[in-house]
Amino acid sequence: MQNELNAKEAAHAKAVREMFAGIAGRYDLLNHVLSLNIDKRWRRIVSAELREILDNPDARVLDVACGTGDLSLELNKNSKAKIIGTDFCRPMLAFAKTKSENEVHAIPYIEGDAMGLPFADGEFDAVTIAFGLRNLANVSEGLKELRRILKPGGRLAVLEFSAPIVPGFGQLFNFYFSHVLPRIGGAVSGSRGAYEYLPDSVSKFPNQKKLAALMESTGFDTVKYKNLTGGIAALHTGTKI
Repeated sequence: MQNELNAKEAAHAKAVREMFAGIAGRYDLLNHVLSLNIDKRWRRIVSAELREILDNPDARVLDVACGTGDLSLELNKNSKAKIIGTDFCRPMLAFAKTKSENEVHAIPYIEGDAMGLPFADGEFDAVTIAFGLRNLANVSEGLKELRRILKPGGRLAVLEFSAPIVPGFGQLFNFYFSHVLPRIGGAVSGSRGAYEYLPDSVSKFPNQKKLAALMESTGFDTVKYKNLTGGIAALHTGTKI
């Protein structure tokens, strides 16, 4: 049974890696266009949430599933902490490195799988993951791995799509996500399947309260969440006990 689960998780990871590799070249353009640039504001909110850690010159912050580096770059703005990005999709990392070439403080990008990160226990003061947790083959095990690399008292910040809370807005959002977005994303990227995967993965992901409970069950304390843009997305934070 365990071997069967491991095989399914490995197959899932392989499919996700190949999917993102196929759309890497148009990923940033589509993110900003399809979200009307709201995603940039969401990343600024993550950075503001971790400002005390980012202002510490001795702190180390890891951005997991960093993709093309948008959150890593946002965290790096006016930061005294050391920012590191990691992702398991090499083509996405190649774009991240290109975008980071002119940074005053260089951002190392390291290829690594969020389910088995190439870092020691308790190595980071903060860990972030933006729009990546839902892509993991096993969300609970992924949270445990993120907790493993945090120092005691270290903070986790999860930015992810969630369940809209404004009456009537959920239906409109779901229609856009399920019908409009796949057509536009598919036409621009050449991979409609990748943008059909997006609403499917979001629909299967825990809502705000369930994700908070899952974080608590995997050893995070003072877990809280903040709804963004009416709950289209949510920022969950927690502290390693």
